[in-house]
Amino acid sequence: MSVFLLGFVGCGTDDDEPKNENSTEILKTSYTIDRFKVLNIIPTVSGNAKITWSINDSVISENTGLDFISPYLKSYPLTLKVETNGVVKTYTSSINVTKESGNYSKYISNVFDFRPAIGQFTNNIPQYLAGNTENNLINAAKNALVGPNSNLISLGGFGGYVVFGFDHTIPNMNGRDFKILGNAFFGNEITEARSGSCEPGIILVAYDKNKNGKPDEDEWYEIAGSEYFKNSTIKNYSITYFKPDANKAPVVGNEFWQTDVEYIKWQDNLGNSGYKTKNSFHDQSYYPLWISDSFYTLMGTKMENNFYDASGTENYWIGKSFEFGYADNAPNIDEASNIDISWAVDKNGNYVKLPGIDFIKIYTGINQEAGWLGEVSTEVAGAYDLYLK
Repeated sequence: MSVFLLGFVGCGTDDDEPKNENSTEILKTSYTIDRFKVLNIIPTVSGNAKITWSINDSVISENTGLDFISPYLKSYPLTLKVETNGVVKTYTSSINVTKESGNYSKYISNVFDFRPAIGQFTNNIPQYLAGNTENNLINAAKNALVGPNSNLISLGGFGGYVVFGFDHTIPNMNGRDFKILGNAFFGNEITEARSGSCEPGIILVAYDKNKNGKPDEDEWYEIAGSEYFKNSTIKNYSITYFKPDANKAPVVGNEFWQTDVEYIKWQDNLGNSGYKTKNSFHDQSYYPLWISDSFYTLMGTKMENNFYDASGTENYWIGKSFEFGYADNAPNIDEASNIDISWAVDKNGNYVKLPGIDFIKIYTGINQEAGWLGEVSTEVAGAYDLYLK
């Protein structure tokens, strides 16, 4: 199958010859929908009926309502079987996918929110200017990420996030559906395969079910990457960062390895606390200067630390790539930077069947400082739909 529909359960065949009992009360003779648009079909059937939707010999849903989306210009033969009290009736139709008016962009079209955590690139990438508000920084992130000529933004340490969207729904097809761009690279294959500088970010996706053009809180689902179900991964982790006294900013030396200067106090919901440090590479504030509050809290799923000191002398740090499912976790040319919407799970860890997605949220999923390299911070340099050429 080259199309995904909500409620996909696998493939199957029926040896019985289908009875053509088409009825306009159940199905229309045919449906027409543009590429990258979701067609919703809700037949009028009794509540206790068993429903089976098929295209050719593939069973694609057992839900009463069918959500259909395709990036391909073609006609799909649709079959609906309704079983009530042991009696099976078969209805047939077709779905014709047509070219949309205008042209979609495969790239990010809008940025809705941006709030980095503490970090050595915070206030620099993107740049904070005196007097800037939160909206100014969201617009700065938008200027960096929208379109094909995207630039890098840094999310800072654990929990720092960005939310963006597209001008169309990215379909949930067979295989990986979209790519997240970052600045990860491999460079230590001799020491450890698929390692170098990888700063994994958690990815959440949302389908705009109510069509209001914005990501609502109840529409988010986490992409369950390779670390999601491991005991080392902590769900519902939160960390609070406290604003430092600008008059008591630490002074760091010019030794590139100096990292022991206590700077910003933090505490988490597990009873841990401490100070984030400042290094000699960046002397600006690491606390977002547009946030006037004396502290702020970020939360999400936290993975185990992925950086380690390969030298034993604190001067050669390596960041391991996780297997799949994260942002800034592998080079942009690598398959691991491609994401499958079918990996999405709800808050209870159950896989969900989304017809597609309209919005993506990414946040740093590691709470670690890697010596002189500073905090592990996810960087985002764009994203795009893998179906639009």
